[in-house]
Amino acid sequence: MITKRVKQLLEEASTRYDALPHPEAFTAQDVAKASHVSGRRVAKVVIASAHDGRYLMAVLPAARRLDLSALRDAAGARQLSLAGDAELSMLFPDCDLGAMPPFGALYEMPVYVDACFPRAGEFYFQAGDRREIVRIRYEDFERLARPIIGDFCLHEQDERLGHDADA
Repeated sequence: MITKRVKQLLEEASTRYDALPHPEAFTAQDVAKASHVSGRRVAKVVIASAHDGRYLMAVLPAARRLDLSALRDAAGARQLSLAGDAELSMLFPDCDLGAMPPFGALYEMPVYVDACFPRAGEFYFQAGDRREIVRIRYEDFERLARPIIGDFCLHEQDERLGHDADA
């Protein structure tokens, strides 16, 4: 079920969306499979904690891994670490663990989205629930989330070199 704050955001902005049920899934890749959607179009939300107490939201395609160094550089943070389950529960009290929506402003944090998302067409994300995915246009996601766009995914060559492959 879509959280109230996500539903309100979408409806107040007159954004067309579809809520699509699927079997319960715990990872973004499993959500893509359960929904029969390309993992290139399904958002994986990763939360990082900065040394100064800020939280950052990174949004990348389901099958990709976060380049923590690139996110740290873009955020101007001295140190970043991935948020733990206790922090996620505190930050997203209206969401199932791991089913955070990609709209950081709803949770008072900036959004960093990877540039490798297809810039046109459909964009899928979880909106608080492990049994439902929401479909909107990517353009609507950008308009609503106002993300910082950059290269935040590890690529195979980077992973072989041993760079931050934490998420």
